[in-house]
Amino acid sequence: MDKYKDITTFEELIEVEHGKIGTENRNEYEQNAQMFIVSEMLKQARKEANLTQEQLAEKSGTKKKLYF
Repeated sequence: MDKYKDITTFEELIEVEHGKIGTENRNEYEQNAQMFIVSEMLKQARKEANLTQEQLAEKSGTKKKLYF
């Protein structure tokens, strides 16, 4: 827990956990964070439109991805 003792901002925490901006690890973290945000926005919009995942997939010409 010593690595967290001087952290005062969220950016500092992200830097400790994932590295400085521009590093491979940080870039991967940022990309995954953006994908998560977009997927949550899409899920919310789908629910507001009263569509199932299957219906959305059909309307968009894709297939529902199954997670195991």
